[in-house]
Amino acid sequence: MSDSQLWNDVDAYFTSLLSPEDEALRAAQRDSDAAGLPPINVTANQGKLLQLLARLQGARTVLEIGTLGGYSTIWLARALPADGRLITLEYDAHHADVARRNIAHAGLDRIAEVRVGPALESLPKLADENPPPFDLVFIDADKVNNPHYVEWSLRLTRTGSLIILDNVVRGGKVTDASSTDPSVRGTRTALELIAEHPRLEGTAIQTVGTKGYDGFALARVLG
Repeated sequence: MSDSQLWNDVDAYFTSLLSPEDEALRAAQRDSDAAGLPPINVTANQGKLLQLLARLQGARTVLEIGTLGGYSTIWLARALPADGRLITLEYDAHHADVARRNIAHAGLDRIAEVRVGPALESLPKLADENPPPFDLVFIDADKVNNPHYVEWSLRLTRTGSLIILDNVVRGGKVTDASSTDPSVRGTRTALELIAEHPRLEGTAIQTVGTKGYDGFALARVLG
């Protein structure tokens, strides 16, 4: 058995046992595929991890940077109370339309709001609204701008908030300090920011599974 097949089998076992998808999540996957969205959303067990982290935070407000078809949005929004708020930022208008339908189908459109446009334009507008600090930020967008997304996350959170940065391994290329790949460079700079910033403490974890070799970083906002 190949490593990738073993990873897939273990993921399938964990998912079926601990994070089975319901009809709304399956529909979000199906409708995203039918609409031609790239198959790059989080897996079910990763979505469950996001949900558990939000619940452990006691989160009432969540910011997501990178919506795609709203699959991870559904997992996160389900962790919030009925009067909670999730704002998710999506660059592509077509993706945003698919996400809105999926979120509404899951009955979460009163909690989760999709905003369309480049995140680096949406984030200053959001800051101008002076929203309550976000308890959790999930960053899963273009990797080139990861450092900017971490910096904006700091501006929009509070002491004790959690920042999650996805896809940080880059197939192992993250270790290459000489890489010219903009996604690798952006990820490295974001990780260095987490390591060096006096208001952040964090770590990063490698993962294997249905999506291959990858990983994520976690950072807690300090006072």
